[in-house]
Amino acid sequence: MAAIVSLLMVLMLSLIATRIATVALTLTGLSQESARFQARSALTGCGFTTAETEQVMEHPVRRRIIMLLMLLGNAGIVTAVSSLILAFVRADQASALWLRLGLLLAGVVVVWAVASSAWIARRMERVIRWALGRWTTVEVRDYASLLRLSNDFAVSEISVDAEDWVVGRTLAELDLHAEGITVLGIQRGGGTYIGVPTGQSVVLAGDLLLAYGRTQVIEALDERHKGTAGDRSHQEAVRWEAMRLARQKAEEMRRLAAEGAAGEAPPGEP
Repeated sequence: MAAIVSLLMVLMLSLIATRIATVALTLTGLSQESARFQARSALTGCGFTTAETEQVMEHPVRRRIIMLLMLLGNAGIVTAVSSLILAFVRADQASALWLRLGLLLAGVVVVWAVASSAWIARRMERVIRWALGRWTTVEVRDYASLLRLSNDFAVSEISVDAEDWVVGRTLAELDLHAEGITVLGIQRGGGTYIGVPTGQSVVLAGDLLLAYGRTQVIEALDERHKGTAGDRSHQEAVRWEAMRLARQKAEEMRRLAAEGAAGEAPPGEP
């Protein structure tokens, strides 16, 4: 029994390590899809293509992340195989064998469910990003840093699930711009990418939206589900954005007025 628990712990720790590495690689400038693939490949020892190898080897931070994943992957595989052997080598009776096999399969299903949960993934990513920013020196070096004009604005990827509020609607119907969100691109589940989508572009389950706006607004949209509650959240976000724009316009008018008054002052006076 202890060997089965040990095996499941190895699988869960491997999942967490992959998630941490994916977020860290994303912060170095890789897309989320590419970072996830490279993290899983490094942990399992599957290797990369020539272009992907160059992406890693030419970047010192990525190289350290991948090397650490490879070491963890080798240790994890050895531990997992050892635990698997110990779990069944002492099963003298058929009943004990089937019991352990059932427990192992049930544990693998639970681990797989955790790994596939978008809800868990979003919250894990949020915690991991905070931890990496708090205790490491990994910094964003990609397009997100170029468009982050203040601490409140950033480019983010939104994974679209079947129950999300945006599913089945065009961008014109969603009216995300009224919330302060601009959709820069749509990555379809089948691999097609729509750059600079129009208002007639429909959002589908499995899409990956590349959005620009305030971080907290994008996070709220990412967690918004279908139904009247989602519609109310949209209306509330639109109202807050209108208030923010009004405050921004008022501040700009005050600044221009102050600059004009300073320019009209006689020479030598403050």
